[in-house]
Amino acid sequence: MRGRFITVEGIEGVGKSTIVPFVQQKLEAEGRIVHVTREPGGTKLAEAVRDLLLSDWAETILPQTELLLMFASRAQHVSTVIEPTLQAGTDVVCERFTDASMAYQGGGRGIEDSFIESLAQLTHGETSPDLTLYLDLDVEESSFRTQNRRKDRIEQEDLDFFQRVRNAYRKLASKHQRIVTIDASRSLQEVESSVATALAGLNK
Repeated sequence: MRGRFITVEGIEGVGKSTIVPFVQQKLEAEGRIVHVTREPGGTKLAEAVRDLLLSDWAETILPQTELLLMFASRAQHVSTVIEPTLQAGTDVVCERFTDASMAYQGGGRGIEDSFIESLAQLTHGETSPDLTLYLDLDVEESSFRTQNRRKDRIEQEDLDFFQRVRNAYRKLASKHQRIVTIDASRSLQEVESSVATALAGLNK
């Protein structure tokens, strides 16, 4: 039996790194075997590309360069980790996937959705999440939560950028049934309760 592919999405400060271990715990409590990973990254080569992507550079990184590096990392990740793991019957929980490219490089950078979708088809074909947990949060609250964090190149963008990213995420959520929107402004207990309900839907 093929494993389930679950992704966790959202702008900075929504609690992705807190929710991913919770998802793993809930799935393992059901007797599932779970592999946790992230994007960009997930393999040694993909992690090296992540370092290229998120580091500060003297030269400006073009939106197209950023997008292509994201998908170069993703191609390696899907081929060597995600797809073989799913085929082996193990669930995969991934912090960010192609929805992040649609939101950040599409909504945030202004690259056409159709171009990103064509890269997605080339890179991972039919490999798509069974469930996406989108943690939604106001950009001002996101900025407040992350104000004392050391930020990478993308995290240093302004509020207008993150508003465009959030708008793109919300648009995606309205189009795809697999995406469950969770209000991340609430208490952790309330967020975890909503996540647990969404995960229970996988068994129906």
